[in-house]
Amino acid sequence: MLQIFVPPFLLLVAVTSNLATAIKKRPTQTLSRGWGDDLTWVQTYDEGLNKASQSNKPLMVIHHLEVCPHCDALKKVFAENEEIQAMADKDFIMLNLIHETTDKNLAIDGRYVPRIIFVDPSFTVRADIAGRYSNHLYAYEPQDIPLLIENMKKAKRLLPAEL
Repeated sequence: MLQIFVPPFLLLVAVTSNLATAIKKRPTQTLSRGWGDDLTWVQTYDEGLNKASQSNKPLMVIHHLEVCPHCDALKKVFAENEEIQAMADKDFIMLNLIHETTDKNLAIDGRYVPRIIFVDPSFTVRADIAGRYSNHLYAYEPQDIPLLIENMKKAKRLLPAEL
């Protein structure tokens, strides 16, 4: 009698084991989309504005596409940079978007990616905090990380009381 139940039981164990292994290998999908899995991310622009206003922290909006080599390169150095991750965690409300918002102020000089824009807690888009490219003011490349760090420091210093 035991011989009848052993083969189906072993088959069930093998299938379950393979399924568990397959599930573990899939990467976890979070709101970070790879930009910093340990950071707290808001889901929408409106939620980000609301949290920025409540916390008196600037909102950092990262526009990107999931299939973009420039975005992927910036994402990698952004996620690996400890200083950026620490500031993002402590001093900013973080949002990354793969779709445009209805706020045209976030496309000051176009709808290109990657694009990083800062919004202060009074809902002012900080057009004065830009990258180094004259044709895409809010674009950053991996080698621009020091400038991005400086711009993050500038954004957190410029709160509404100082405007």
